[in-house]
Formats: sequence, structure tokens, C-alpha cells
Amino acid sequence: QVQLVESGGGLVQAGGSLTLSCAASGRTSSRNTMGWFRQTPGKEREFVATISSTGGITSYTDSVKGRFTISRDNAKNTVTLQMSSLKVEDTAVYVCAASSRFFMTNTRLSGYDYWGQGTQVTVSS
Repeated sequence: QVQLVESGGGLVQAGGSLTLSCAASGRTSSRNTMGWFRQTPGKEREFVATISSTGGITSYTDSVKGRFTISRDNAKNTVTLQMSSLKVEDTAVYVCAASSRFFMTNTRLSGYDYWGQGTQVTVSS
């Protein structure tokens, strides 16, 4: 009942910035935990950032702290991931996720029920 569509991926030089967006539609309210994960070949999908239902609490994986910012606009049912000081190792498919069960931040794959198709972010040296 919930669909998530990411946008904003692309090619950027190391040190540059990029903003990803996730639009949610369907049977969802503005009071769901949301998150961003990323996938690289040969690796399990890993947690990047999460935000509580009201947007008041956020959490990030250590490798992106201070560089990435997650935010949400509940009136528009959108979540964004602002990325700055990008590194080559940030290259991945970034996937938006939503939880149907939780309202607080959640860093685990199992905490989410709906997933987007992903958007490619490539950081060049």
C-alpha cells in the first residue's frame, strides 16, 4: 500500500554535494519512521540515516556523521538526504525505506517494511 520513489542521484566529484529525495505515496501517514540505506556490489545493504516520525530525532552511521543530513516534510510526504563532502566510498545505490510499525529512529533493515527502487550515487576522484 506504500510506494517510495527516490530521485536526485548522479555523478559528482569527491568533495561535492548531492541531495536525494524520497516521495512516499499510498496508505501512509506522516507519522512513520523513515530511513536511508545504501547498497554496493557484494555487500549487504547498510544503514545510512534515519529520522523519527516528527523529524525531531535523527541518527546516522558513523561514516557519514557531519556530512549527511536527513530531513522530512510530512505535509508533502517527502524525505531528503543532503550529502556533502562526498567521498569515493560513498558510491552506492541509495534506497529509501519506511516503517509501518515504528515512529522512532531505527537503524536496522528489519525495522522497515517498504523500500524504494534506489537511486545511484557515484563519486569520482
